[in-house]
Amino acid sequence: MPTPQSLCLINNHFVPADSGNTFPVTDPATDKAIASVPDCGSAETWRAIEAAAAALPEWRTRPAPARARVLRTMGDLMLRDQDRLAAIMTAEQGKPLAEARGEIAYAASFLFFSAGEAERVYGQTVPASASDKRILVLKQPVGVAAAITPWNFPSAMITRKLGPALAAGCTIVIKPAEATPLSAFAIGEIAIEAGVPAGVVNIITGDPATIGREIFRHDAVRKVSFTGSTEVGKILMDQAANRIVKLSLELGGHAPFIVFDDADLDKAVAGLMANKFRNAGQTCICSNRVFVHERVFAEFAQRLRAQVAALKVGPGTHDGVQIGPLIDDAAVEKVASHVANAKSKGAKVTVGGDLVKVPDHANRFFAPTLIEDANPEMKCFSEETFGPVVPMMKFSTEREAIDLANDTPFGLAAYFYTSNASRLIRIAEALDYGVVGANDAAPSTAQAPFGGTKESGLGREGGHWGVEEYLETKYVSWGV
Repeated sequence: MPTPQSLCLINNHFVPADSGNTFPVTDPATDKAIASVPDCGSAETWRAIEAAAAALPEWRTRPAPARARVLRTMGDLMLRDQDRLAAIMTAEQGKPLAEARGEIAYAASFLFFSAGEAERVYGQTVPASASDKRILVLKQPVGVAAAITPWNFPSAMITRKLGPALAAGCTIVIKPAEATPLSAFAIGEIAIEAGVPAGVVNIITGDPATIGREIFRHDAVRKVSFTGSTEVGKILMDQAANRIVKLSLELGGHAPFIVFDDADLDKAVAGLMANKFRNAGQTCICSNRVFVHERVFAEFAQRLRAQVAALKVGPGTHDGVQIGPLIDDAAVEKVASHVANAKSKGAKVTVGGDLVKVPDHANRFFAPTLIEDANPEMKCFSEETFGPVVPMMKFSTEREAIDLANDTPFGLAAYFYTSNASRLIRIAEALDYGVVGANDAAPSTAQAPFGGTKESGLGREGGHWGVEEYLETKYVSWGV
């Protein structure tokens, strides 16, 4: 792995914590430390916000095409450094190198799309009710933004927030996950090389509760975007209430995957494989509950067993590996407990179901697992597993499938396969989710609105909707 930057970015300077304290970043495949990063607290967080506030007046008034050029340059530099950034990501997060390279391209796409949107932030004129008045509607940056990002997509979840924020004219403070800060610092290096002015992008690591408290306490912060668990999202909503801070929350998911009896089974199997086993099942939109019509269940299960069993498990740096390690021991324990619970409730584990031993590596490699004859009483039907486990059950009617799919407090993503055009629109409308894949298990893209309903969050990321999250609408009544 190339030597990564391991210091925080404040006002375009890479700096340690004031105390000199650090915490380790470990390779989940080996559990060995690969770097130490600053353990920052209140003072450093405050300085980062102050730097962003000081940089805001110039950045927000910089012409949109100029902001767009900076974002495009950042995207170009990410693609130039794709292999280096992927190696850093695999080292700290564990996903296979091929997936990591794909994430870097995905991350760059948010910068490119946001660059275009920077030049399309339009106001309006509205017909007035009197001849001596004019009504103007202006779109202006909300102010200093803060981004709190997760470990499972350590580059893309940053650029999905950073790109729209900078496009809108906001400055930003980023708090990456403790497990994966090196990818964030690498993006900071790229921002400086791309010509981002001092203070526009700041990145700090340390205690989440302390940094979060200061983010919500500082008057300059007017927008917070968070991707993570619903439990933490609820805490942030409470903190945001004190100053009525604008929030975007992309929280937990519990995605259903429905296969109707008229589905193209080859496409459905391929879609489920790509969707479920990406990042070893550690994604918020991967399928957690698979419902297959009783008439095609046996055939679908037979095809799926062979493909699940053929997946190659191992360290992300090894050739041909498709399933890397889970992020930590707690993740392994949760996945194992879901499998054990399913077996205790009468399910059959037909593929996998246990750890895969990899010599000289940590015990975090969980075999891709297929659970058949699952039922809603099992933990995997009420909790997000976040691992390479597919629980499947039969259904009989369209109504039953919809009711099973919607029987959750979460509403991030859902998927279904059918060849019936009428059914397609009926199911798409009936599923209570923010993202629906109809004969498509890979819906995420920079130009589309991404986000959830119910306890899966607030707001949208992607497309012009993502930029809107960083804008305020101002009405000017003009007497002429």
